[in-house]
Amino acid sequence: MKLKEAVSWLTGTLQRNLIPLLEECWERPLTEKERQLVSILELVQIEKFAGRLPRRFGRKPWERRALARALVAKAVYNHPHTRATMEALRAAPVFRRLCGFVRRTDIPSEATFSRAFAEFAEIRLGEKVHEALVRQWVKPGLVGHISRDATAIEGREKPTAKPKPLKPAPRKKGRPRRGEVREPQPETRLQRQCRQAAAEALSELPVHCDVGTKKNSKGHKESWIGYKLHADVNDCCLPISLALTAASLHDSQVAIPLMKMTSERVDYLYDLMDAAYDAQPIYAVSRSLGHVPIIDKNGRGQRVTPLAPHEAARYKERTVAERFNSRLKEEFGGSTVMVRGAKKVGLHLMFGVITLFADQLLKLIS
Repeated sequence: MKLKEAVSWLTGTLQRNLIPLLEECWERPLTEKERQLVSILELVQIEKFAGRLPRRFGRKPWERRALARALVAKAVYNHPHTRATMEALRAAPVFRRLCGFVRRTDIPSEATFSRAFAEFAEIRLGEKVHEALVRQWVKPGLVGHISRDATAIEGREKPTAKPKPLKPAPRKKGRPRRGEVREPQPETRLQRQCRQAAAEALSELPVHCDVGTKKNSKGHKESWIGYKLHADVNDCCLPISLALTAASLHDSQVAIPLMKMTSERVDYLYDLMDAAYDAQPIYAVSRSLGHVPIIDKNGRGQRVTPLAPHEAARYKERTVAERFNSRLKEEFGGSTVMVRGAKKVGLHLMFGVITLFADQLLKLIS
């Protein structure tokens, strides 16, 4: 079954069966936002991945399934912090029951929400749910273009001080003398990534809060304290692979592991990247994986050769990556990161990503 047909069938089932049954139980029609929440929760099905965590001693943990559904609802409603979600749970009985809490007294404290969030971050709940969504909805088909881009994520913590790099020993200029043996140039990270697996390459990348700087669309430099989210997005604006790194890391350092990760998840044809990714190892890995790299040229202070007309036409498809970044920040909590630490920041963003994924699926048939 094709992607659009599968989503159409699921949406029809929701409209004919689940939503009318809920409206009959509560004796009032659901609002548009409540209908969106019901559809996204049914698509994501996060309760399959967040079960009850057993403990032998102490107070029994709250039902983690309901807590996970409430965190998805937080992303759907774009609440700035957990306290706003808790207030909505207390005020709206329908919203509370959709998340899995029957009575107001069932709503846990903010500390319990925080502990559950930390546990979800440790088991990488968001990544597991996202990978399952990609496997179910995108993998069966062929993807035309993968658009790769990174976006700034502002944090709420102090930047980590960078250790001063060791100065390499000075190299002699000119040709070596007869019989003289010189040490070879050290291997760059991109050269090393060509032979590494995706997980190994990602494990070597810095993941901490620091200061990042980039040029905006007008050519002015902007700085922020926090992280950087790298994403591979398909033609339908569905995120396929993501990686969170330090803000100061250059975009090109994540291209090869993301490329390999995406190739394991889906079959696709073209790699679309901007001038920051214009490096020979990236071209080589893309071609070795059976893809066609279309990368904007980086003149590096010299005259730039423009893309061929057919490449320029395909390069326009890369705007989906910018739309993904914009929607994540404006609609699904990407600009309101209130937690600290790379694992928690990553989970907060992944809740927004899986919610955006489900919402974008629903938009495909509208």
